[in-house]
Order: sequence, then structure tokens, then C-alpha cells
Amino acid sequence: MAIVKPFKAVRPTRDKANLVVSRSYHVYTSKELEARLAYNPYSFLHILNPGYKYQQEISGEKRFKMVRNRYDEFKDEKFFITETQPAFYLYKKVTRDHTFYGIVGATSVEDYKNNVIKKHEDTIAHKEVLFKEYLKTVGFNAEPVLLTYQDNDTLENLYKEIMSIRPEYEFSTTDKVSHYLWYIHDEEKIKTIQEEFAKMSELYIADGHHRSASSYRLAEDYKNENAKHTGEEDYNFCMSFLIPESNLKIFEFYRLIKDLNGISKEDFLLQLDEVFRIENRGVQQYKPSKKHHFSMYLDGEFYSLYLRKSLYDFKNALDELDAQILYNLVLKPLLGIDDLRNNERIDYFPGTKDAIALKEKMENEEFVMAFGMVPINIQEMKNIANEGLKMPPKSTYIEPKLRSGLTIYEF
Repeated sequence: MAIVKPFKAVRPTRDKANLVVSRSYHVYTSKELEARLAYNPYSFLHILNPGYKYQQEISGEKRFKMVRNRYDEFKDEKFFITETQPAFYLYKKVTRDHTFYGIVGATSVEDYKNNVIKKHEDTIAHKEVLFKEYLKTVGFNAEPVLLTYQDNDTLENLYKEIMSIRPEYEFSTTDKVSHYLWYIHDEEKIKTIQEEFAKMSELYIADGHHRSASSYRLAEDYKNENAKHTGEEDYNFCMSFLIPESNLKIFEFYRLIKDLNGISKEDFLLQLDEVFRIENRGVQQYKPSKKHHFSMYLDGEFYSLYLRKSLYDFKNALDELDAQILYNLVLKPLLGIDDLRNNERIDYFPGTKDAIALKEKMENEEFVMAFGMVPINIQEMKNIANEGLKMPPKSTYIEPKLRSGLTIYEF
């Protein structure tokens, strides 16, 4: 039984929504960040980068406190409004290739603890603690966790009904993406949404494992500090964007490698031949189209690598994952890359970008080799989570990526 609740969002006024919302802070280049801060006084980036006002780099607790100050200033200036009653929000994002939509609501940290909300990635403890301290200081969360669930006809029909009327927000951003938000305050619709989610035995984190873990840690802190804790306090919930699994788009990550670990190209190919059928495709780009098929770009040429059928002996969902196969057979034993998170000889490049961008990155940053694979599908992701296993880092690049500041959850 999944608990999903409406909440009283803080959100931009209708006339400023397109100016306030921003992509995740870390995706901007320094030039992009400077431009947005210089020319858009309403951008949520001013809250996330409070030192800009004084032309200083600020970090740690001092930055956290200044984030809260900037947030309060935006509220004082009435760039934001605060709902007077709990609501759900239906959000739709339209790109050139896809339309995403789902419900923004509050999900239970107890569901996270009890594995009703299932995970497929490992988290790093010190990052969980750091973000927990950030949340405790600023008192709000501005970017929802992305959750997915099995398609539900009742919810689908309700979404279509809601989307047939004029949205509260309707605007486009400079990346040529259109955004729509509907405010759901009708009691019957709220009841239907809650009841349908209550029938679900599991939800799955698609993106936002660290945010979920930090929200759980925060709730535990507040619970221990609150002698009158009931479990209904706002800190017991985490803002989430819940979309049907058929609406999720999963892309792959390329693995980019700095060197051959002291092995000659000829010897490396001979060792690969023990586990893969190899074909040199020359300068013609090759992208795999099947499970257990890989692409390799080495020394200006593309190769196809097909896992030998004799190695199709998988004991669990993780063993069958292409990212894990590449790690077990190539990255760790041949290239000596044991730590996929921290080894400076490996980097990752999202499969949403084209071969030209990949080649430019390799040349500019002096990578000698790249591996590609087909994207993981939703069932593989669910199998990993259901078996309590964890994928290797950067196994999935998942859309939609969410904007900060469209709905804000205070606790």
C-alpha cells in the first residue's frame, strides 16, 4: 500500500513561472550560469547560488543559510505564492520526441524505509548526510524525486480529464521544451488519486536515490527530536513526481576510458576475443540493437562486440545487466578499473547525445576508447529493485529531467 498525499505547495506566480524555474544547478556550465544570474533576477538559480549577489563563492553551512535567506526574499517579493489547502499537481512536459506527465505529490519516508518505494542504485553515505543537513537548514525541497508505477487506467483517464481544461501554467523554456501544470484541489479527484496509489504494493525510484535517502534521514532526526511525533508531520514525506512506467524514457551511458592499462591494442583485442565475437566496422558508426551486444570505439574505428553464447549463464538480474557484464569481463579484469565512481580513468557520456558530440568529448579530454550498449528497460530496472540488488553507477540516464522551483515542498 503506497501512501501519496496532497500538500500545500509554494510555487511561482503565474506570470513568473517560466522565469523562476531552472534546470538542476549542476548541469549548467559556468558561462550559462553567469548569463542566467546576470540577466534573470527571478531565476531560482539566485536562491541556489546566493553568493552571486556578493560575487563570492560560498560553501558549507554558510551557503545553506544564505539559500534560506534568498528563498525568504523571493517570498517577501511575492515571486511565490503558498497554497491555502493541500493539492496535487498534474505536470506535463513536452519535448521534440516525447510527452511526459504525472502527479506531483508527497510520498512517505516510511514507504522508503519499508521498501514499498524500491531502489535500484547504491547511495553514498556522506552525500546523504550532506544533503540532509542542507534540507534541515533551508527547510524546503524544490526538486521532486522521480518515481514510476505500473500503468493504471483509472489514473490515466483522470489525467486526460484534467488535461482537457486550461492549465495553471503553460510556458516554454529556451531548450524548446513546453511545460504545463494543473492545480488539483477537487476533493473527489484527490480521493481517487490517493485510493489508486493505495492499491499499489510498490513504487520504484527512477531518479533521485540520494534525495530519497536524505529525506528519510531528515525525518529520523526530526522524529527523535519531536516528543509529540505523530507520523503525519510534513517532514515524514518527500515531494515526488510519479509517472506511469510506459511514460518513462531510459537511455544508456557510454563508458569512456583514458588508456588501455598498459596493454597494446593488439593484445587487448585478443583478450576481448575470448569473451566477445568481434567485428571491425571501420569508420561507420555502430550502435548495438540487442541485449549483450556492445559497441566499442577505439583508435578512430568502431567495433561490434557480441557476448559469446557460452557465457550466457546468469544467476540473477544483476548478472544479466549489460553494464555489469562489461564491468565483470572488461573494465575490472582487463582495464583495472575496480571503482566505477572514483577512478579518474573512466567517465560517462549520456546516450541522448550524438556520435559527433561523443567524438568531440573523447578528443578534447583525451579518451582512447568508448563502450556503448542498449539502454536498460523498465522491467530490468524493476527486477534489480525487486531482488534487492543495485546497478553499477551510471547504468541509466532517465527522462524526464525535472525543473527546480516549479513546486516547492516545505517542512
